Amino acid sequence: MKKSALFIGLITLDLIYLAESPPKNNQKLVAMDYTVAAGGPATNASVTFSYLDNNSTILGVLGSHHLTKLISTDLANYEVKIIDLYPHKNTPPPVSSIIVTQQTGERAVISLNAVKSPGEISSIPSNILEGIDLILIDGHQMVASKTLVMKAKNQNIPIVMDGGSWKEGLEEILPYIDYAICSANFQPPPCETRQDIFTYLMGFNIPYIAITQGEKPIEYYSIGQTGSIHVPQIKTVDTLGAGDIFHGAFCHYILQSSFTMALALASQIAAKSCELFGTRRWMEEQKP
Repeated sequence: MKKSALFIGLITLDLIYLAESPPKNNQKLVAMDYTVAAGGPATNASVTFSYLDNNSTILGVLGSHHLTKLISTDLANYEVKIIDLYPHKNTPPPVSSIIVTQQTGERAVISLNAVKSPGEISSIPSNILEGIDLILIDGHQMVASKTLVMKAKNQNIPIVMDGGSWKEGLEEILPYIDYAICSANFQPPPCETRQDIFTYLMGFNIPYIAITQGEKPIEYYSIGQTGSIHVPQIKTVDTLGAGDIFHGAFCHYILQSSFTMALALASQIAAKSCELFGTRRWMEEQKP
């Protein structure tokens, strides 16, 4: 039976270019390829979760500007339901401009976060958690996230945190988190090392913690046990969205596997995504 998950966070429009390198000052470059897609950590995770044969809902700010049609059309193609926290917003959605370096797969990104697009709590449907098996938050839309994780905790709905980077206010949500899946860039103010991060998160009684490090092993803490998981070694074409895709795949696998198995299987999906340009083409290669 299909599972259902709610993803709370940032919704953007991503303009993605493949080039030899990012431009220098006053330099114009001709891209070798480009693509346009909905973006944002929770949004990309929701697309991945849906692609893996689940029911996926993204809660964030979309609005009514004509550019949002590009976002809603892309998400409709992947059967992701949108719940808009600010449906009457008529200004453009956050647009991310991304340049992927052809030789290395590294990306340069300029974008807006959700600080300038706060959602309206009154727009959250009263029955939003009905039938939901899992929630993921990406640290954007903090007020909505806190409201819903408190309710979800009371209903024993597991909560995953995408810790891409530290965001002010997360300390109020951490006590409700079951799975903290962080990147190497996630550094709470008092932390300097990975061990500091583990210690900090364990202080909130989070039972499952992992830190991803790109092509390096994933380090994890699982109810008192620590270890590492090797990730697939591949020829990287594009790392854009790999962390988001990892989180979406993790949400799929954690509903049917152990913590360490879910991490390992999600890393295989994320690695596959890095072998192709953009955040969607890996899904066009082979159906699950």
